Amino acid sequence: MGSREDDLELALELADVADSMTVESFRAEGLVVENKPDQTPVTEADRAVERKVRALLAQARPGDVVAGEEYGPGEEAADGGRRWIVDPIDGTKNYVRGIPVWATLLALEEGEQITVAVASAPALHRRWWAARHNGAFMTDGVGDTKRLRVSGVSELAEAQLSFAGFEDWEAKGRLDALLELGRRCWRTRAFGDFWGYMLVAEGAVEISCEPVVELWDLAAPQLIVEEAGGRFTDLSGEARAGGGSGVGTNGLLHEAVLEIVGL
Repeated sequence: MGSREDDLELALELADVADSMTVESFRAEGLVVENKPDQTPVTEADRAVERKVRALLAQARPGDVVAGEEYGPGEEAADGGRRWIVDPIDGTKNYVRGIPVWATLLALEEGEQITVAVASAPALHRRWWAARHNGAFMTDGVGDTKRLRVSGVSELAEAQLSFAGFEDWEAKGRLDALLELGRRCWRTRAFGDFWGYMLVAEGAVEISCEPVVELWDLAAPQLIVEEAGGRFTDLSGEARAGGGSGVGTNGLLHEAVLEIVGL
C-alpha cells in the first residue's frame, strides 16, 4: 500500500503506458472492432490496455482489487479496502470513428471514497488528475500545469450545458426534462463522455449530465470535478459514481439542475 502521493504517481505512470498503447492503435488500419452483448463496440486496444493496467497493478499493488469495463468488477473490496477502477478507453465509439475525444480513466477507491483520479486524452494532448484534499490539475500541451477551478456562474440563464446523446435520455423517459434544462441555459453543446465533466472542472462549462453510465465512466470525473470545487452526484442527488447516472456541475447550479432533470 502506498501513500496518496505514491498512488497518484502510480496512476500517472499507468496513464503513460495506456497512452502509448491507445495512440499506436488510433486510426490504425486493421483495427479489430467487435460488438459486446449490449451492442456497444469494443476494440482490441480496449482489452489490451486493461490487461496491461491490471498486470502492472498486480505487481505494484498486489493487495488491491481491480474493477474494469472490459474484464468486470471482480470482487468487492473489503470494508475500508482499496479498489482501482479502470476504463481503458472512455469514448470507444469516437475512437473507432477516428474522433480524438477519448480517454483512459483511472481511479482509486478507498472505502466508499474516490481518492485518486486520472483522465488522460492523448489525442487531445490533455490530461487531468486529482487527489482527495489536494486539488485538481491539468496539462494541455500549452503552458504550465494548471490548477482547475469551476466557474462562478450562478444563474442557469448564463450557464453552458453539456449532455449525453438524446437516445439515452429518451430511453430513460427524461428527454423532455433535458430539453427543458437546455431551454433554461444560455448555451448547449453535447461534448459527451468524460470531456463534459473535464470542461466543468476547467470552468469552461457549468453542467454536464448523463442518464445511463457505469462506475468506470464516472469514478475519475467525480473526484476531478469535486477537487476543482464542483459537485458531482447521480440523478437522484446521491454523491456517488456507481449510481447509473451522472451530474457534474460548478456546485452553484446543482440543485437547480436536479430540480429539472433529477429523479
